[in-house]
Amino acid sequence: MAIDPLRLDRLHLSATRALAALRDRQRPDGHWCGELEGDSILQSEYILMKWILAQERAPMANGQDGWQTLGRIAQHLRGQQRSDGGWGQFPGSAVDLSGTVKAYFALKLMGDGADASHMERARKRIIDLGGAERINSFSNFYLACLGQVPWSAIPEIPPEIVWLPRWSYFHLDKVSAWTRTMILPLAIVSAMRPIRPVSSAQGIDELFVSLRERGRLSMRREVPAVWQGIFRMANAALSFSRLTGPPTRARAIADSFAWIMERASQGAPAQTAGLGAIFPPMVYIQIVFHALGIERHDARVKQAELDLDALFIESCSEGPIRIQPCFSPVWDTGIALSALADCGLRRGDASVDSATAWLLSQEVHHAGDWARGLTRAQQNQPQGCWSFEYANAWYPDSDDTAMVAMALARTGGAAANEAAVLAARRGVHWFCGMQNEDGGWAAFDRTTDRPLLEYVPFADHNAMQDPSCPDITGRVLECLSCHDYRVGNSTVDRALAYLQSKQEADGSFIGRWGVNYIYGTWQAVVGPIRCGVACTEPWIQRAGAWMKSVQKPDGSFGESANSYIEPALKGVGPSTASQTAWGAMVLQEVFGAHDPNLFRALEWLAGMQLSESDATDPTVNPDGDLAGSWCEREFTGTGFPKVFYLRYHLYRLYFPLMALGRCLEANGRPVALKTARESQQPSAPECVGA
Repeated sequence: MAIDPLRLDRLHLSATRALAALRDRQRPDGHWCGELEGDSILQSEYILMKWILAQERAPMANGQDGWQTLGRIAQHLRGQQRSDGGWGQFPGSAVDLSGTVKAYFALKLMGDGADASHMERARKRIIDLGGAERINSFSNFYLACLGQVPWSAIPEIPPEIVWLPRWSYFHLDKVSAWTRTMILPLAIVSAMRPIRPVSSAQGIDELFVSLRERGRLSMRREVPAVWQGIFRMANAALSFSRLTGPPTRARAIADSFAWIMERASQGAPAQTAGLGAIFPPMVYIQIVFHALGIERHDARVKQAELDLDALFIESCSEGPIRIQPCFSPVWDTGIALSALADCGLRRGDASVDSATAWLLSQEVHHAGDWARGLTRAQQNQPQGCWSFEYANAWYPDSDDTAMVAMALARTGGAAANEAAVLAARRGVHWFCGMQNEDGGWAAFDRTTDRPLLEYVPFADHNAMQDPSCPDITGRVLECLSCHDYRVGNSTVDRALAYLQSKQEADGSFIGRWGVNYIYGTWQAVVGPIRCGVACTEPWIQRAGAWMKSVQKPDGSFGESANSYIEPALKGVGPSTASQTAWGAMVLQEVFGAHDPNLFRALEWLAGMQLSESDATDPTVNPDGDLAGSWCEREFTGTGFPKVFYLRYHLYRLYFPLMALGRCLEANGRPVALKTARESQQPSAPECVGA
């Protein structure tokens, strides 16, 4: 069925405007890095940290007034409070009790009176939800350090875990990379048990319902009763052993600290901008320094402060400050470069060349924690990989490496840029070695699913481990397809078997790193098809049918992160540009580039695109996006399911461009057709051989 040329013209115009907006967001050195937005805990935990360190009135690491800076952070925190009095994980979520308690406490420390209307509303909400004694263990660490709960309410994390043999079920290699960088700092803190008392007027006695529960170790309701009992007994035994004063404790703390500092390496050869390069361990390490008596003028402490404070976002010199959980430059640049490829751009285009050069400069060669999970033969393969952040050499990941290796292959070409081709091949060798025994890929390590780890008392961030997931596995397959891996290759076939085993009964796939079933289904379908799985395969058709079943009458797609809690909400939520793009790409891959549902989705995107007048209207465009982009207030990224979500500020631009570009190219109207003719650059092949 032929497509009306006028429809293609409208989509081409929309894509051209989006491409111009994406180019405008590119940094001078070639990379992209959009804001990465989290929830209120980033602000409240930073304030609480400064009080624990007794630095609330001390100058900041950059010399600025500390109290004034915290006041600006508190200003943003107040603005995040909802009309029901609480704070939530994302717009439309339920109230987050732990986040609300921390926000209330932080604001009270900053001088907000308990009788202020916003504080009264927050307090009522907390009491209605069962009181502050029901918050999670990670939040209780802050409260214990400020004398609001006894240390008996905190899980015992013995620093001696650093010595566990590798065969141990609870060895550090068996937990996720992000948990690893949190556990040992918390182990040192729980061993040292620092307390910075605050006055009763600054405390939060009024938030507790039960004095008994206030001092009792809490366990998640999801943990089976038998395991709750077992871990309570283990915790009690560890608490009793503390009374005997283990002679090895000082050495365990020293070895744990050495482990931490090696991974917080602030220079060559393993450049890392902060422990784990993510907010929680970057906060915890400062409390570790304080607990160990390491002075603030120490160079290690100074650098840790500067690394964390670099996550501040300031719109003006006196306005509110919001804090990011980390930076996302490699992720944003890899996806943006892939979107340029979908527009038909190749080597010779200025945006492509500068992005390629920047990504090549970010390649990681350091053998981090991941290397211990490989066989000796795998370790001898040419290794190259990428991390998510600007500098996180200890923890590269499969998702970023696949995204970058795919983008480099698609925009470089075998004869065009040898350095890019070789780097992409090194990335492929790396993540092929990272394939799990079940055929799938996890984010940071070769892993085996160990459900028992999710039952330990400090596992209430709901991501104690990092097992295989369909979305990363699908992305790896899409990358492999650009390196001529096809059905029949053992790596591909094992991954396909894993994906089919994870398909839901209705045809969808859960999304670990994006919200949620729309994201997971998109990732799980495109890669297999590009590796040679026929679109007519029943499991592929079921996935496509599910996607059509959740498409809205206006052509759009939307899903709330509430679907992680209630699967009946799969594919249900406010329409968003990023999720509509994901849905559209599934429709094209399964049903072809002439599918009417595909065009309904893309025409919705074109109709919702910001015009020049929209871009200057803050009521329409509160984030100040460029014309050609889209307005998207929802959180469509996932940090820890059910616990922490993300709003990537570039998702609403490069994913719609990607979807538009793919459809236009398949219909003979590539976005960059004119650009390619004018530049007279030779066209590069879509894939390169492995």
